Amino acid sequence: MGNVMLFTVLALVLGPAAAGANSDPDGPPVAPVRNVVDEYHGTKVPDPYRYFENLSEPEVQAWFRGQADYARRQLDAIPGRKKLLERIAELDTGAPYRIRVIRRWPDGSLHYLKRMAGENLDKLYYRHAASGQERLLVDPEAKGRADGLPEGVHYSIEFAVPSPDRTYVAYGLAAAGSEETTLRVLHASAGEDLPVRISRIEVAYNDPSWLPDSKSFVYSRRRDLPAGTAATEKWKLTAAHLHRLSTNPDEDPIVFGKAAAEPVPMADTDFPSVFVPPDSDHAVGKIKHGDATELTLYAAPAASLAPDALAKGEPVVWKKVCGVEHEVKDYAVRGGDVYLLSAQGAGRYKVVRTSLSKPDFAGGETVVSQGPAVIESVAAAKDGLYVGELKGSVEKVLRLKYERGAEPQPVELPPDEPSGQVVGATPDCDGAFVVTSSWTRAGRLYAYDPRARKLTDTGLRPQGKFDNPQGVESVEVMVTSHDGVRVPLSIVYKSGLKRDGTNPTLVQGYGAYGFTTSANFNPVNLAWLERGGVLAFAHVRGGGTFGKEWHLAGQKATKPNTWKDFIACCEYLVREGYTSPSKLAGKGTSAGGVLIGRAVTERPDLFAAAVMNVGLFDCVRAETTTNGVPNIAEFGMVATKEGFEGLLAMSAYHHVKDGAKYPAVLLVHGINDPRVEPWMSAKMTARFQAASTSGKPVLFRVDYAAGHGIGSTRKQRQEQTADEWAFLLAQMGLKVD
Repeated sequence: MGNVMLFTVLALVLGPAAAGANSDPDGPPVAPVRNVVDEYHGTKVPDPYRYFENLSEPEVQAWFRGQADYARRQLDAIPGRKKLLERIAELDTGAPYRIRVIRRWPDGSLHYLKRMAGENLDKLYYRHAASGQERLLVDPEAKGRADGLPEGVHYSIEFAVPSPDRTYVAYGLAAAGSEETTLRVLHASAGEDLPVRISRIEVAYNDPSWLPDSKSFVYSRRRDLPAGTAATEKWKLTAAHLHRLSTNPDEDPIVFGKAAAEPVPMADTDFPSVFVPPDSDHAVGKIKHGDATELTLYAAPAASLAPDALAKGEPVVWKKVCGVEHEVKDYAVRGGDVYLLSAQGAGRYKVVRTSLSKPDFAGGETVVSQGPAVIESVAAAKDGLYVGELKGSVEKVLRLKYERGAEPQPVELPPDEPSGQVVGATPDCDGAFVVTSSWTRAGRLYAYDPRARKLTDTGLRPQGKFDNPQGVESVEVMVTSHDGVRVPLSIVYKSGLKRDGTNPTLVQGYGAYGFTTSANFNPVNLAWLERGGVLAFAHVRGGGTFGKEWHLAGQKATKPNTWKDFIACCEYLVREGYTSPSKLAGKGTSAGGVLIGRAVTERPDLFAAAVMNVGLFDCVRAETTTNGVPNIAEFGMVATKEGFEGLLAMSAYHHVKDGAKYPAVLLVHGINDPRVEPWMSAKMTARFQAASTSGKPVLFRVDYAAGHGIGSTRKQRQEQTADEWAFLLAQMGLKVD
C-alpha cells in the first residue's frame, strides 16, 4: 500500500469530530475527541481516543462503566433473550460431566480435570485404577472461598501437574480470568497444600515439570517489577527456575534463561521453559520466541538439574537441538531421542528424529515425510509415536513404531466421528487416548490398543442427551477469494434448509499464528440452528489449514488476505442463497479482531451485524502493550516502513470512516484481559459510535470478572453466548425466542 492510499485512508478517519455521535441522554456515554497525531515514516496517523489507554483515569473508568451499563440494559431488553439463555444452559448441561487434560499412569490410574453438569468450573480429580474410586483433589471454588475472594470473583485451574510418585500435585490458580497465576503444591494423600506460594508464573508456553525425585520441579516465572514499570517490560526476561520442596522460592536458582549460571543465547522477549520427560535421562529447554511458531530447543542431562548437583556449583550444560532456522513448531521425547515437527523444506511439515545426547538436526532421520496432509502434532507413547495430521477441517491420527524404517499407520476412527486428536499419550504408557469429533455430533474419548489396533470407548466422556442430534448436516466447500486462491469453508445447518436468502447466518474466522479450526461439535450451537440459523467457519489465510505457506500468506504484509478471504466466504453464502446481507453476521476473537474489524470497515454493506470479541483493533499501537512485543513476529513492527504500512493496513480502528453506514456491532471484552488490552475495544467502540450514520447500535459489553476468555466460568460463557446471539437475531429482524 503506497503513501497516496495511506493518506486517503487517514483523511477519511477523522472528519467531523462528532459525526454520528449519540447525544441521547439515555444512550451510551459520548467520548470526547482529544486527537493525538503520530508520524511514522512520513505518514501522520491520528488517534482521537489515545487517552483511553490510561485505564486508571477516573474519566476513562466512568466511560467504561457507562458503556457496560448501557449495553447491559439494551441486551436485557431484547425480547426472548432470557428464553434463549435458558435453552443454551439446558444444552450446555445435557451431558453428566466433561473430562479434559488427562494424565495417564502405567497402572491405569488417571488424573484429570472434570466439570459436572451443574458446575461452573473444572476441578482436579484422581481416579484409582484398581478400585475405580474417584477422589477430588482441588476445588477452585472452595479455594476461592477459603482465600476470601469477593463475591462474583472466581479462581480457575491453569495447570495441574502430579509428581512422578503421585505424592504431590503442582497446580496453578488465577482469579477472574486474569491469567495471573500463583503456583501451589498439594500433598495429595493429606489433602492439604504445602505452605509454598509462587506468584508470577508464566503458563502460556509450558507447565511446571517435576524431576524424577518427586521433591523438586522446574517452573517459569516473570520478574518482580516495581509499580509504574512500562507494560512492555512485564513479560521480558522470564526465566526457568528450580524449586525444591520446603525451600524459599525467592532463592530458587535459574536453570534456563539469560541470567542462568550457564546462559544460552536468547532475547529479552523470549520465553524459556524446561520439560523433564518421564522416561528420559534428559531435560529439554524450550525457547518460545514471543508468539512466533518456530521454537529453539536445547537438551541437558536431567541429573544436572537436581538440587544436589546445583548445590555443588556444577553448571547445567545445554546442547542446542534446533534453532529458528529449522522451523520446528512441536516436539516429543522418547528415551534418548527427540522427534521434531519441522517445516524446513516441507511446508506441510515432516518429523525428524535426532539424539538428545548428541543432537544433529542436519544429520537426523526423517521418520515421517511431508505428504498431502498437514502434519500438525507429535506425541510420544511407550509403544510408538502418535502423529496428528490435518486434512481440511478433519484431523487424523497416525501411529509410528519406534523401530528404524517403520512406516506410519493410520488409527481407524469411527466413520461418523471422522476427526480425532490424541489427548493422553505419555512415554511411560502404551497406547493413547483419542478424542473424536465432527461438525454434527459429539465424539467420545477412546483408548487405543496398539496390539489389537482398535479403539475402545473409555466411558470417560458419556454421551449427553443433545450430543447426537437428528437432522443436522454439514458441507465443505472451496471458495474463490479475491486473488483466485481457493479457501475452505465449513457450513453447518439443519436438514431441509431452504437456500432462499432468509437464514440467519453467523460466519466465524481467525486467521493467525497458523492456528486451525478443526471439525468440532458443541451442543450449545443447536440453539442457533433451531432458530433456522446457519453456522459457517472460514479457514482463511493466516491459519494453518494448508501448512506453513497458508500461515505466511496471511501474516504481516500479506495480512489483507485474511479478511479478504473472509469477505469472499461471506459473499459465497449470499450468492448461494444460504443468507443475504440483512441476515448475515460475522465474528472474530482476539487476533480474529483484525479479520472481523477490517471485513466490516471494508464491506459494511455485507453485514447486518458483527461480534468483535476481545479483539485487536489498533495494530499501530499494539507494540506499546504487554503482549505487543511478543506479537511482532506475527504482525510486524512500526520501526520499518514496510512493517508500519502492514500494521496500518490491518488496523481496523484507523479505517473507520465518518458518515459510513456500519452494521450493528457488539464489542465484548473482559477488563482483566492480559493478552489484548481492553482499551482496544474501547477505542473501536468510540470510533464506531461517533462515525456510523446507519442508526444501528454499537454496544460495548464489559465483563469485570473476566479476561481474555481463558478461565471464564460456564455461566459466563452461557451469558455471553446468549447476549451475542440475541443481539444478532434482533438486528436481523428475527424473533429471538
